[in-house]
Amino acid sequence: MDNATAALYKSSKTVFTSEDLALLWQETDKNNLKAKISYYVKKGSLLRLTRGVFAKDKKYDPKELATSIYIPSYISFETALREAGMIFQHYETIFAAGPWSKTKKINGHAFTFRKMKKSLLFNPSGIIIRDNYGIASPERAFMDMIYLFPKYYFDNLKSINWNKCRKLAKIYANLALIKRLEEYREKYA
Repeated sequence: MDNATAALYKSSKTVFTSEDLALLWQETDKNNLKAKISYYVKKGSLLRLTRGVFAKDKKYDPKELATSIYIPSYISFETALREAGMIFQHYETIFAAGPWSKTKKINGHAFTFRKMKKSLLFNPSGIIIRDNYGIASPERAFMDMIYLFPKYYFDNLKSINWNKCRKLAKIYANLALIKRLEEYREKYA
């Protein structure tokens, strides 16, 4: 096994962008990087998932893939809310906040990105880093959802920390959202 392949397999990441590979391999020349990536894809040491995004093998984490398609992005909305037990509906799609609204299918996985303003995407408040990807805390996912969908129905808000939501509300810089938050709190608290 050569050094580049060894570096791939030592990494805890399952998905790599071209930029990740440049850092991992300490490759600064773009043409050399392209040639190296092409070589390892042909060799079978890298699996091309989409333009500029690769995996070590077919056992990659789809959530890690979601946050590698667009940077910055993080898992939120229905995906994070379901994991937190705040909605019960199961979705095969992975929902993420990103710089553009877009739906993509890659290797049988569906991804829906919802556009969030840059000030929110770059704000780490309420984002948890887990297994090489960022996911919204229950409160951040709740705030993201009511920010984009004012009348969204939640199945279970018993576990939500309303004080954390109030603190997070400030990053959205939206008075209507703060009012909406209080309406949800009065209804569900």
